[in-house]
Amino acid sequence: MKFELSKEKKDKLIAEIRYYFSKEMDMDLGDLAAILILDFFIEKLGKEFYNQGVEDSYKYMTNSIEDLLGIQKP
Repeated sequence: MKFELSKEKKDKLIAEIRYYFSKEMDMDLGDLAAILILDFFIEKLGKEFYNQGVEDSYKYMTNSIEDLLGIQKP
């Protein structure tokens, strides 16, 4: 599965990466370096965050369905 980001979202994340490195690491990154870092994190961490979101959604939906059974009329 490949994660696709809109140009606007990707541009925002690149700017955030550049800002972080500038403020926290005192390093000025160019766009290419920030793009490579973003691509690395998407490739290595994207699936983990996606899977956690699916698991959290499953737990939420399961609890919601169990709550629905509580409103049955006797």
